[in-house]
Amino acid sequence: MASETLISIFLGVGLAASVGFRVFVPLFALSLAGFYDVIPLNDSWEWVGSLAAVIALGVATIVEIFAYYIPWVDNLLDTIAVPLAAIAGTAVVVATAADLDPVVTWALAIIAGGGTATAIKGTTSAARLTSTATTGGVANPVVSTVETATASVMSVASIFVPIIAIILVVLIAILFRKVYRKIRPKKVRSEEF
Repeated sequence: MASETLISIFLGVGLAASVGFRVFVPLFALSLAGFYDVIPLNDSWEWVGSLAAVIALGVATIVEIFAYYIPWVDNLLDTIAVPLAAIAGTAVVVATAADLDPVVTWALAIIAGGGTATAIKGTTSAARLTSTATTGGVANPVVSTVETATASVMSVASIFVPIIAIILVVLIAILFRKVYRKIRPKKVRSEEF
């Protein structure tokens, strides 16, 4: 596998992870990168780099970011964001994957892109729900700010330094696993008589 292909996969998976935090931030970043020819887009996805796409995704990004600061709307958005994250995570991998057979591209996009985005979005949605339940939503703006910042950092890293982005994806997965292990209910051992 050529290094360019590997880098394009890292780019796509990094953007897919970013989609798990905010759906439109990485799409907007991808659109800007395509518009300014920072990264090449697959032929059928060149429209993502058009001025119309930049404007539409920019507006969607602003609306999404601010909507997450409205109490209870943030939880409502999470219910629709999980399936959107799967679609967007798949799309960013397909849009950026270079020199791969279409079957391999789509399989990778669905498994690595959609799977990564969905796993992260599911975890962040659970965190917001926990925040709402434990603080009455008071801490949700903090959660939203962290998610937006993480999505922004991941998007920029994915576009400019994809190798760092894939390392960040692995670190996020490890962090989520550790947090999950700490908060999951402990199994009660049955005593033998």
